[in-house]
Amino acid sequence: MPNAINYKHLNYFWTVAHEGSIAKASEKLHITPQTISGQLSLLEKRMGNELFERDGRGLRLTETGRLVLRYADEIFELGKELNDVLRGVPAIGPSEFIVSSASALPKAIVYKMIEPALRIDRDINLTSLEGPIESILADLAIHKVDLVLSDKPVTGALNIKAYNHKLGESGLTFFASPLLAKKYKNNFPYSLNNAPLLLPTKQNEIRQLFDHWLSEKNIYPIIRGQFDDSALMKAFGQAGMGIFFMPSIIADDVCRAFNVKVIGETNEVKQQFYAISAERKVRHPAVAAICDAAKLLLLK
Repeated sequence: MPNAINYKHLNYFWTVAHEGSIAKASEKLHITPQTISGQLSLLEKRMGNELFERDGRGLRLTETGRLVLRYADEIFELGKELNDVLRGVPAIGPSEFIVSSASALPKAIVYKMIEPALRIDRDINLTSLEGPIESILADLAIHKVDLVLSDKPVTGALNIKAYNHKLGESGLTFFASPLLAKKYKNNFPYSLNNAPLLLPTKQNEIRQLFDHWLSEKNIYPIIRGQFDDSALMKAFGQAGMGIFFMPSIIADDVCRAFNVKVIGETNEVKQQFYAISAERKVRHPAVAAICDAAKLLLLK
């Protein structure tokens, strides 16, 4: 087998192997099936072995094909890592930096975490996005974003190669409008029994922990609203529609911004915070600045 490998042909093989058929690879690569089939034949000649065999309407890797795929996975993974490194290399003009945060994270915390990235000794063009955790992790996997901020770690169940960097955790503080706070402040947390509550929706990690805590203490509030957007939940709380909680590290910010009062706090339930990257080792200086500053913030 000649030493030189045509990496364009290898990319066609890699895409077909992961897509399961030439037709699907053709749609993904925007190349005709005939072109892909012809390039695969050339690659097989170069390799000296067949890489696929027919399996019904699809294709199945041969033993040689499985071996080549393992190497191809590593080759293209290294290519992605190179892309990540190059995105952190100084260039003419601002360096693009894209952060995506889970919808469940309070905006005040996201701001406190991201802001240090704009103070590093480099021009940064920041783009801040948010969305459901599954969606933004998918963007991370294909390098559409540089970093994901979340309140829960990525797990193998999502089949996404990413690395968790735990930033810290915070207990919860409970807030209400002045009138509601006066009524429910005494005997906290048992004052929450039959009290009107505004809560994150159940797909949020902190909601599941909170529900378990209530159950353990035999506290049964009246749920007046459930929200994906923490800012909207705080607006309803400001209007006196119910009691809500936020991480304790932003308690002063919440009181000032929404004119609400603290009725109690607990460290028995803690919200965790993670930075999730496509790299095991943090290389991008903006990502490093976020991780370092967030760890200091969450030590308070």
